[in-house]
This record gives sequence, C-alpha cells and structure tokens, in this order.
Amino acid sequence: MTGPVKMVELWRGGLLESWHVGHAAVWSADAGLIEHWGEPETVIFPRSSCKMLQALPLLESGAGEGLSSERLALACASHQGSERHTRQVGRWLSELGLGEGDLRCGAHMPADVAERDRLVRAHEAPCQLHNNCSGKHAGFLMLSQRLKAGPEYVEIDHPVQRAVRAAFEEVTGEESPGFGIDGCSAPNFATTVAGLARAMAFFAAASAGGGARERAAARLVEAMIAHPDLVAGEGRACTELMRAMRGRAAIKTGAEAVFVAIVPEKRLGIALKIVDGATRASEAAIAALLVRHGMLDAGHPATLKRLNAVQSNWRGIETGIIRKAEGFA
Repeated sequence: MTGPVKMVELWRGGLLESWHVGHAAVWSADAGLIEHWGEPETVIFPRSSCKMLQALPLLESGAGEGLSSERLALACASHQGSERHTRQVGRWLSELGLGEGDLRCGAHMPADVAERDRLVRAHEAPCQLHNNCSGKHAGFLMLSQRLKAGPEYVEIDHPVQRAVRAAFEEVTGEESPGFGIDGCSAPNFATTVAGLARAMAFFAAASAGGGARERAAARLVEAMIAHPDLVAGEGRACTELMRAMRGRAAIKTGAEAVFVAIVPEKRLGIALKIVDGATRASEAAIAALLVRHGMLDAGHPATLKRLNAVQSNWRGIETGIIRKAEGFA
C-alpha cells in the first residue's frame, strides 16, 4: 500500500502554500491497468461520476430505446438547473404521464445564475426539476415504468436499484462492498479507483455494433460528447473541457473530488479521487491526465483555467498558481 500521492499544488510568492493528495488510475480496455498514482485499490464512492453506469439499465432494458441524445445526456448529467435543463426534464416527465412530484431527488437552488435570479425576483422556491440530478431521476422513473415497479425507485431493494447495482458490479468487475446515500437520495455504490477506471474503459471501447450493454454504453458516450452543455453547464469543467477536446472524450465529475474520463480513440478509462474532496484539485488533476494522453491542449483557455492556473486577487494582481505536482501525470 503506497497511500495517496501529491497531485496538485498551490504556489504563492515562490513557496509551496498548499497541496492535494489523491489516487488515480488509467485502464486500457486491451491491456488493463497501465498507469496509476497512489493506491488504485482504494475504495471510494464515485458519486455523480458514475451516472453513465446508473443509466445503463435504462437502455439495456429497452425502456430508453427511443430517447433522444439530449435526454440521454441529461440522464448522465449533473446539470446547472438552467431553464433549458429544467424544461427538457419537465417535458420528459410529462411524456411519461408523470410530473415533478414523482421525482425523489429533492429541491435545491439552481447553480445557473439566470434561473436563480429569476426565482429570487419572482419570490419562487426551487423545485425538484432544478436538482442537478433530475435527469438521472427521470431516467430512473422511465425504467421503473418499464419494470412495472413502485414509485419509491431510490430504495435500495427497488428493482431499479437492483438493476443499477448489477450493472455497476459487472462493469467495474468488482463486487461493491457497500453503498451510501447520495445528495439526490439515490444509493451510490462503492468501488475502487481501479474498478471505476475499468468501467470507463468499457465505455471507451463500447461499440454500436456490440451486444445490448455495449450499444447502451456507446449511445451514452455519444450523447455526452454531443451535448456537453447538458451534462453540466456554462462555466463548468465538464462542459468546457469536453468542448476543448472537440468530441474526442467524455468526462464527468462527482462530488468530493472524483473525476472520470472516457477516451474512445485510445480505448482508455481514467478515474481519480482527491482525498480532501477539493474540486479545484480534481479539475486540475483530470486536466493534467488528459493533457498527458494527448486529448487536451495544455495551452487551451479551458485548460489554463484549471491547470497552471494563475491566481489573482480582487485588484487583479497575480498572487500564485495552481499546478500539478512533480511526478504526477
């Protein structure tokens, strides 16, 4: 056991001020684990980084066969709760004969500034459509209808979650040691960093001409790449970095500093976890790994916003820089 390693550093005045440690794994669909930092067998909660895995049963079951790529992207999304996001999820539910009240994700104020300001001006409370996971939950409801199951689809013994767990364990190649309840109330199954990377490599190698699971995975990856704005939103790392890569990879963040990448042209899956849960570090680390593997231009503005990112104070004076640690990526 090597323990976590230093991945990201903050320098100020020529001195190392702060640093973040973590674990990362790069898995090849052809050669297995090809690179790692820290301990790849560390067990983590993937949080929202695994929404593609949670969406597999929706397509494998046939329930989502006719879904548009926009709705598949939303099923994998941690969206901003913008008017576009909420409108699309609302229409999806309406077509299922359901409404916002059938969701079990809870409500929170949207991250989208325009929609948040609209709610404040109108003295309106946010609803469950604004929840960043509402697209995933719409997919769960669609699957639940197909399975003729009950309305409490987030319960651990519900047929929806049993299907999710089965797919999760088969694609990670590991029996999950347990689960936690995510912010959206759905179970989040634990796995290792290596298992999560292995799952992403499966998605990277999935073919539209393969079996039902491969076809499902390929459609989800294509949807994410086609609609980076639906997967997250303006200003977010997932959206901006996918745009910067021009369709060459799909990436997804998760709470508590988890990040994954799916690289179809190289049949690679990447997973990382920053131990202290710092988002600035997970964004810098995934950018560093994508640069390392030739997916992302180190000089692109979206990269420089997160890696080798100059820090400025309120007067615009440069104060420091966030960069990868020596020996990482």
